[in-house]
Amino acid sequence: MRFLLPLLALLLPGLPAAAQPVRAVYDVYAAGMTVLQLEATFDVSAEGYRVETRFRTRGIAATFVPGEQVSRVQGQWSGAAATPGRYLSEGVWRGRARRILLAWQDGDPQVLALEPEETEEREAVPVADRRGTIDALSAMALLSRNVARDGACEGAAQVFDGRRRSDFASSTAGRERIRPWRGAWHGDALRCAFEGRQVAGFLRDQARGDAATPQRGTAWIAAPFPGAPPIPVRIEIPSRWFGTATAVLLEARPSAVADRRQ
Repeated sequence: MRFLLPLLALLLPGLPAAAQPVRAVYDVYAAGMTVLQLEATFDVSAEGYRVETRFRTRGIAATFVPGEQVSRVQGQWSGAAATPGRYLSEGVWRGRARRILLAWQDGDPQVLALEPEETEEREAVPVADRRGTIDALSAMALLSRNVARDGACEGAAQVFDGRRRSDFASSTAGRERIRPWRGAWHGDALRCAFEGRQVAGFLRDQARGDAATPQRGTAWIAAPFPGAPPIPVRIEIPSRWFGTATAVLLEARPSAVADRRQ
């Protein structure tokens, strides 16, 4: 499921100017079990954006891969482009602290903190491959504009998360009705096809061909309640360990975000 969270980020909501911040809660199922829970808060205006996600493993996944992570970014718009300011991701996986802090200078990401060190687990991402990239949460804010503005999923982004360099793309696959399932949101939604492909920052003990194989999935996007922005209400993506992983929207509501734009 290495691309599930970045792809979820890429397809999270396109908020209209002056929209109230929104909080959404998702459960991720695989093999009939809950393996992750994700909470996300979005504060996007005509001038800039602030996005935060929190997730933790649950159930059998927490037994084998215990972990939790918080990621947040703050940035501005530069014409049609997203310009991140600072991106922070920190958490604990299998009892070990992990932290990434990025800042952008002249449009290129600078690694300010990385724990564990980049070369301890992965091949280093060449500086040339980092140029012009953005983080996954900023890519979300950028690509989701297309859904809010055009009612279409078309978009692409080059993403660097401090350790890996990946390419993402999405396209429109029509409309579909999501039927009731386990208390999750249901109704009519825009269906989007997406693909993620890692291009650098491979694990040292992993076969390059396996890691570079594109991962494809589907997301359904809709306004979860009247007046809400369009957000993912369901996502399906293949998983190496559990078959198809399915993320479902359990709750979405307006949310106050403290210290806006600070």
